[in-house]
Amino acid sequence: MLLLVLGVLLWAFAHFFKRLMPDARAKMGDRGKGIVAIALVISIVLMVIGYRQAEVIDLWVAPSWMIHINNLLVLIAIFMMSPAPQKGRILNGMRHPMMTGFAIWTLGHILVNGDVASLILFGGLLAWVPIQISMINKAEPELERPAPGAYAKDGMFLVASLVLMAIIGYIHYWVGPWPYPV
Repeated sequence: MLLLVLGVLLWAFAHFFKRLMPDARAKMGDRGKGIVAIALVISIVLMVIGYRQAEVIDLWVAPSWMIHINNLLVLIAIFMMSPAPQKGRILNGMRHPMMTGFAIWTLGHILVNGDVASLILFGGLLAWVPIQISMINKAEPELERPAPGAYAKDGMFLVASLVLMAIIGYIHYWVGPWPYPV
């Protein structure tokens, strides 16, 4: 589980870097974006390898219907991470829609995965969200709210979110369990 923990920590540090060491990050210029991106890719690789290698130690077993709750939460998360908050009306002007969507995604996965490795992975990522939001709010206290878009844009992004969720589901099946019960 060491790789899993290192992956979660690297994920958090790579995201915190700009806020914790702004001078060091600024000195790196555009090159810094590439370094952070590489660190994030490495963190994801570490998390995937660490998660797949971890011994399964169950803490709880979720009821089968909880998969439907997870899938609904994942759909909401995908929608929140889409351009809908910027271009639609429903989530217009929400302060941190992507971070909130990410937290909803992690929470859904905690509900259906009651093993230690899942708790480390998804719980660690969930713990990162409020810290990241707090750091962003401190560095950028003012929010520029975009002009409200149309409900039709929200509908378009909802359909796109459904399509993306189906694609993610098939990819999920290649690397793990089938996420859509029959």
